[in-house]
Amino acid sequence: MAGYTDGGGKRRFKQFATKKEAEAYLLQARSQVASGVHTPDSVSPTVAEAAELWLQRCERDKLEATTLRQYRTHVNLHIVPRIGATKLSRLTAPGVNAFVDQLLADGRSREMCRRVLVSLSAIVTEAQRRGLVTVNNVRSASPVKRSTRDDARPEMPTKAELKAIIEATPDKWRPMILTLVFTGLRGSELRGLLWEDVDLRKGVVRVRRRVDRFNAFGPPKSKAGTRDIPLPPNLLRVLKEWKLACPNGKLGLVFPNGNGGIESHGNILSRVFWPIQITAGVTVMRDGNDEQGRAVKVPDAKFSLHALRHAAAALWIEQGLGAKRIQSLMGHASIQQTFDRYGYLLEARDDEAAMMAGIETGLLS
Repeated sequence: MAGYTDGGGKRRFKQFATKKEAEAYLLQARSQVASGVHTPDSVSPTVAEAAELWLQRCERDKLEATTLRQYRTHVNLHIVPRIGATKLSRLTAPGVNAFVDQLLADGRSREMCRRVLVSLSAIVTEAQRRGLVTVNNVRSASPVKRSTRDDARPEMPTKAELKAIIEATPDKWRPMILTLVFTGLRGSELRGLLWEDVDLRKGVVRVRRRVDRFNAFGPPKSKAGTRDIPLPPNLLRVLKEWKLACPNGKLGLVFPNGNGGIESHGNILSRVFWPIQITAGVTVMRDGNDEQGRAVKVPDAKFSLHALRHAAAALWIEQGLGAKRIQSLMGHASIQQTFDRYGYLLEARDDEAAMMAGIETGLLS
């Protein structure tokens, strides 16, 4: 049994199987008490209790409803069922690694595991802030890496598919689709775009807000999300024409629904983008049923709305824009985020060998 006095002057005891383990713990506990960072096991909350404290903090900080919903999903579906009863003081780095291994074994994607691990780390950090745990061992755990490099490549249409999509777009939806293709706006930013943010004289879109899935306005996803995007000439002309035909509404939205209100993300997909892909022949074959109810393969839309954002980035890179400029136009919070998504496109370009040869010729000839 290891006995010691905590920072508040109270005697604490903890039992171990061997004297060696007790002595090691005692040495660590006394060091933490001296540093003012010791938290006894008896006052340490469980992961489930700490998670609830973290979620309450997120609600007080008025995070977006979509973000809160995502965090609660991480907690209720992934974290609490597996390690909810574990005390934070006993949440070790190997234990966190085992937790991730279990998620992967249960069929969770590596990207989902990475997000859940970020939430778990935030839970422990909040507990640290409250003095309920000494260290955040989640940070010491092994990071979740993608299995192959190809996993990091975002799904996007080829130039031929993109051309087919544009050609198949009805005039009514052409301003919306072209805006997505040539500005790289997120779907939430497109839905929240106001005419006051579109400078048709200077040819610039100013991203200042977004709309979540509950149709609530809010700022961009990050500080970097507040940005200005130049409009190419043809899109500028299309938007000038669209402003005259756009449904009027109190909000002054650029792409409202028929009543002038906020258009839902689901409607844009089901009524606009998916039918356009079917018409354009940009499809994949999925399981379905024919008119007699027999199982058959049927064509289905291939891409999500976000694929057009990725396509915009690819077009900019093809035109020679550098990584920092791509980061700015995409509204990424860090250059690492840009490289993680588009690094393979930013690598060797076809004209680099000729460019290098030209440099050499200029110096050695």
